[in-house]
Amino acid sequence: MTILARQNENMKSKQDRYTGRRLKASYVTTIVSISLVLFSIGLIGLLLLHAQKLSDYVKENIGFTVIMNKNVKEADVLKLQKKLDAKEYVKSTEYITEEKAAELFKEELGEDFIRFIGYNPLHTSIEVHLKAEYAVPEQFEFIEKDLLRNDDVKEVFYQKSLVHLVNENVRKITLVILAFSLLLLIIAIALINNTIRLSVYSKRFLIRSMLLVGATERFIRRPFIATEVFHGLLAAIIAIGGLIGVIYLARKEIPEIVSLQSADLFAVLFLFVILTGVLMTWWSTFFAVRRFLRARTDTLYNQY
Repeated sequence: MTILARQNENMKSKQDRYTGRRLKASYVTTIVSISLVLFSIGLIGLLLLHAQKLSDYVKENIGFTVIMNKNVKEADVLKLQKKLDAKEYVKSTEYITEEKAAELFKEELGEDFIRFIGYNPLHTSIEVHLKAEYAVPEQFEFIEKDLLRNDDVKEVFYQKSLVHLVNENVRKITLVILAFSLLLLIIAIALINNTIRLSVYSKRFLIRSMLLVGATERFIRRPFIATEVFHGLLAAIIAIGGLIGVIYLARKEIPEIVSLQSADLFAVLFLFVILTGVLMTWWSTFFAVRRFLRARTDTLYNQY
């Protein structure tokens, strides 16, 4: 082998290694970029899930008290409680006897008020908590009117202003979060699309060369789509790993948040992240490759 041939072989080997490194760097950049975008989408999902759970938690803790008349029979109170438990809008009920009511009031005051006034003025009552979707002012008013038809019921007490305030604030916060989430989702989709287009743009001359040797559009698209979909799946797995880390840290720092979380909802969120990664990379790659397949040769130098 001549010296010139060896030099050419060495140069070709160096060029192949350089091209290989650039290709690997391109793949890593694409995967990292997509995983960051999917992680952001996952965080939006976590925010929405916890916002909804927190909203439901607050609503379900705004209950009302059914105050019974004095000397009402315990059997009648239990009958009414059982009737309330059977209602589709009731989440839970608690029977509060006169004695238990006195103990609770004594704990709040910090002194024995019965010894001071000489008798227990408190009534037997039933604490009722509604399901979140029914905890609205209209439903409270309907239940109040229905219960007051019972002769054993003296009064139905709940904080009307608080019910109105909570529902109004929850509605406003939900709209703001949804608008913000939609904006971030649009930005995320645009970023994924731009990342894929840049990746395909770097191979535009390869696409042209394959067309010139007679390859069909489907044959050319297939490896591009397979590669980018795999990158999207891998990026989704990385993003899910990051989300699991966030959930773990949140539980460690705020243990109370566990009551607002659900494994089923997390599974749906992770599936959504995976589908977003796969479908967005497929969609972006399909149209990016098609663009260069149909481009004129003289425009390949300034196509992007």
